[in-house]
Amino acid sequence: MFGSLEFVNKAFFLLLLLLPLIGFLYYWRRKDRFLNIRMSNLKGIEKSKSLRATLRPYLPVLRALSFIFFVIALARPQEVLKEEEINAEGIDICLVMDLSSSMLAQDFKPDRLQVSKQVATDFVSKREHDRIGMAVFAGEAFTQCPLTTDHRVLKEFLGNLECGMLKDGTAIGDGLATAVNRIKESETKSKVVILLTDGDNNAGYIKPMTAAEIAREFDVKVYTIGVGSRGQALAPVSRRSDGQYIFGLAKVQIDEELLKEISKITGGKYYRATSAEKLQQIYDEINQLEKTKIEVTTLKRYNEEYHRFAFWGILFFLLEALLRFTVFKTIP
Repeated sequence: MFGSLEFVNKAFFLLLLLLPLIGFLYYWRRKDRFLNIRMSNLKGIEKSKSLRATLRPYLPVLRALSFIFFVIALARPQEVLKEEEINAEGIDICLVMDLSSSMLAQDFKPDRLQVSKQVATDFVSKREHDRIGMAVFAGEAFTQCPLTTDHRVLKEFLGNLECGMLKDGTAIGDGLATAVNRIKESETKSKVVILLTDGDNNAGYIKPMTAAEIAREFDVKVYTIGVGSRGQALAPVSRRSDGQYIFGLAKVQIDEELLKEISKITGGKYYRATSAEKLQQIYDEINQLEKTKIEVTTLKRYNEEYHRFAFWGILFFLLEALLRFTVFKTIP
């Protein structure tokens, strides 16, 4: 009843405090309202109480309801209709995900790829006003999802990423160039690429620094993330004839100098994620660094609603008076 209502004169609600006092006085003086008749015995009438006599004590409830609705009407309820105009100056973001077999390394639980997918999905959920796309790479690269505001579709693509979709290898340059090519024509003031990898560049046709130079020419800022613990990790070292990976201890090798240089010349930043918690912190920091400018204009319209409550107050008052002087009329 009061979901979207606001009250202009809330002080009138203090009148409701009179109800318990009036109820107490009504109960205390109840004997004064009835005549005393002396009878020798009640045999024959002791079980003759009628429906009218049963309901009459509840008559004051109608008067109380009438009083409550009148008080609400005096408090001047208004229905508030809000309209919001959102002017969002969004940021275009392209995620670049490494799908090389080393992303199955188990130094992250269950593995690097699954953790990276989950953290990226959480990041997408926090950027509701931005267009986000995704490129993937291993020994080659392609656009998995173009820039879109339909984040549901993007998260479905993220959830379906698997190692083995592409020829194995780590073509960092191709992955970055694919993302830049997808985002370069954007008319937004801020264009961002988040490149995540866990290895050295060892494949592809475009050198990583060449891709970084292209990104700088199109004012694309690149954040690079190196994923993997330090030392050794249980990772795929070979593959059976049936396609199953054979795991063994392998040294974690990430070309951090390359990733630092890419981020430096494009105005971004390099991060090293040695755990799932650290990777989450990195995405949270990028989320804070790349703020979307949002202007919200709220318009309010008010409709007076006191007449509804006044109507019910009058209705209950008239009903109580009608019943008191007709059906429940008593002889003084």
